[in-house]
Amino acid sequence: MSNTYEMMRGTAADANEVRKNLIAFNLQNVPNDVYEEVNLCLKDSAGRLIAGLNSVICWNWMEIDILWVDEACRGQGLGQRLLEEAENIARSNDCTFIKLNTFSFQAPEFYKKYGFEIIATFENAPTGYTHYYLKKDLH
Repeated sequence: MSNTYEMMRGTAADANEVRKNLIAFNLQNVPNDVYEEVNLCLKDSAGRLIAGLNSVICWNWMEIDILWVDEACRGQGLGQRLLEEAENIARSNDCTFIKLNTFSFQAPEFYKKYGFEIIATFENAPTGYTHYYLKKDLH
């Protein structure tokens, strides 16, 4: 019996189901079921979002997906505060490292300043720039 399958773009609900199914599969192989989103934000006195960090703790590491600081608020140590809080949370959850990625037009030097090491690069990704993958061991 032959099955036919229709290829289409998935919805947000489809993406969540795919994630849930992969997590279930992973649990069959690695019993430690740690998967926790850790999202931090900084707001001004008017309640306006001025900086944020989106990450996930998965097994024994934290993966930072996004760190953003409003352009008008840069240079005030807000990114540092977010990174330090994320690291505190990672350590309290027994993470052994933090990983993230950034581009040459973003903040590779910022992350290196706080102990991250470049572990891989892709040149011309996007064209004319470098895509960096960084890691910080939490000893």
